[in-house]
Amino acid sequence: MLQLQGPHLLKMLEKSLRMSLPESLKEMADDFDHYTNTYQIFSKDLKNCQESLTTSDVINWKQHLQIQSSQSSLNEVIQNLAAAKFVKVEHTQCILYVMPETARKLLPSLPETKNLPVGYGAPKAINEEMFKLSSMDPTHAALVNKFWHFGGNKRSQRFIERCIRTFPTFCLLGPEGTPASWSLMDQAGEIRMGATLPKYRGHGLISHMLNVHTRALDQLGFPVYNHTHKANKIIQRISDNLHHIAIPRGWNQWNCVPL
Repeated sequence: MLQLQGPHLLKMLEKSLRMSLPESLKEMADDFDHYTNTYQIFSKDLKNCQESLTTSDVINWKQHLQIQSSQSSLNEVIQNLAAAKFVKVEHTQCILYVMPETARKLLPSLPETKNLPVGYGAPKAINEEMFKLSSMDPTHAALVNKFWHFGGNKRSQRFIERCIRTFPTFCLLGPEGTPASWSLMDQAGEIRMGATLPKYRGHGLISHMLNVHTRALDQLGFPVYNHTHKANKIIQRISDNLHHIAIPRGWNQWNCVPL
């Protein structure tokens, strides 16, 4: 999650939320679908945040859900709320990357932003005769679900299908005419679920996918970012090569399950 700077950006966010929030609430109908039952939280006043969430029904604690934030300081607040609501919580911390053009526009105060080279980081060339750029189709959801670390079940596949239908997606079709590598976007506007088939790894395909997806989203006006597990050294190396900026506070997720 990015901290928006300036009244113009906040006004844009308010307009977007007012248009999308009612439809988002309609989708949160499955009590066991933590992929869809997702909340993003940011607060400058943690005490007020805890009081507000305690006295309101903003979060449906009876559901399996996840909370995401760039603020690790929210951990105590969420743990206190979960204990009061008889909910089990698992906290995960990952590396949050912001793409260079997004950093220039929204995070100019970051020291890393001032030293960025002009333009996008260039991935190594791929065999464009073998791999053809395309978009994902909902029928590809089963393939993505098979390789997504957080997937592998019916609810995750349904979630992936929604993401493919709703947001910009890209893939490289292999010689078989099916995706060899892909990059998807989730409901938080984050690039997620990127992968390459094992037999095509080592060809620089995922770097190419990230580069293509980043350029496309930037041209559409999206803030472009993604997160990765601290143990995923491959994505970290790719991100460094593409000049992605690691945000100091990182990315946090709390998976919540009612007891």
